[in-house]
Amino acid sequence: MAQDNNGAEKPTIDGSLVAAQVESLAELERHWSSVLANASALVMDSMADLNWAGFYLMRGGRLALGPFQGRVACVTIEVGRGVCGTAVEQDETQLVPDVHAFAGHIACDSASRSEVVVPLHADGRIVGVLDVDSPLPDRFSEADARELELVAATIERSCDFSDLA
Repeated sequence: MAQDNNGAEKPTIDGSLVAAQVESLAELERHWSSVLANASALVMDSMADLNWAGFYLMRGGRLALGPFQGRVACVTIEVGRGVCGTAVEQDETQLVPDVHAFAGHIACDSASRSEVVVPLHADGRIVGVLDVDSPLPDRFSEADARELELVAATIERSCDFSDLA
């Protein structure tokens, strides 16, 4: 975990910078598929020690794989299952230092050891999640989670999710 000169947690991603890049790209095309594809690439390029950065989107009452960067992933996840499904069920960010200690963890990639999942909203409902995985245990700090929430908030404002059921 990164620390500043005073020993406080320091984020390893500049959420403001990534958010500004997402917003700029969304000016060209607001459809969720384009924005999320670029956002997953930006997050993957902005954080060290990741093996997955991407999105799951609500379809038919469960999460379906969306744009991502990284290794092969689970195709669908039920609400309430795993870290992503729990983020949707509780409607709150999940910061998991050791996914193997998380009850009900779904091992889409057995190399993943830690994870952050942030819910995405549109029109008063959850439309998906931003999911970031690392092969390192305890890779993410609270500061990282807050920075990813900034990115997610920009995605929520910048994307057209109107065709998601």
